[in-house]
Amino acid sequence: MIWIKIIICIAVIAFSTAIGYLLAGKYRARKKFYDQFSLFNERYLNELSYSRKPLPDFLKQYEYTGDFAKTVSRCVDERDCDVKYPYLTNEEKTLCGNYFSMLGKGDALSQKSFFGAQTAILDAKRAEGDKQAKSRGNLYLKLGLLAGLAIVILII
Repeated sequence: MIWIKIIICIAVIAFSTAIGYLLAGKYRARKKFYDQFSLFNERYLNELSYSRKPLPDFLKQYEYTGDFAKTVSRCVDERDCDVKYPYLTNEEKTLCGNYFSMLGKGDALSQKSFFGAQTAILDAKRAEGDKQAKSRGNLYLKLGLLAGLAIVILII
C-alpha cells in the first residue's frame, strides 16, 4: 500500500513539474525568436556593408530554426509577413512585419540606415526575452513543483 502512494506521489510531482515546464515554453520560445532575429539583423547589416550578395543567396547561407525560420520563409518566399505567435505583443508583430517587408527593398545605403536603426530595438527585445526566460521560466518550473508537493501533502 505504501509503494502505491509513493509511486502516485512521484507521478504527481513529475506531472505538475512538467506542466510548469510547458507553461514556461512561451518565454523560451520568445527568447529563441529574438536571439535569432537579432543575429539575422546583425548578419544582414554585415552583408549590406561588405559582400552585398542577392537576398536569396544570403538567406540560403544561414539556417534558422523554429518560429523564426517559419517567419523568414513566409515573409520572403510568400510575401506574407503576418506574424501570429502568441508570445509576441501586437507591437512586436507589427515590428516583425515592417522589418521583413523592408528586406531587400531599396538601395544598400537606405537599407543600412533602416536596419541599423532596428539593431537597438532588437537588442533591447533580446535582452528583455533573456530576462523573462530566466525569471519567469524558473518561476513556472518552481510553481509546478510546489503545486505537486501540495497535492502530495493532500494525498498523504
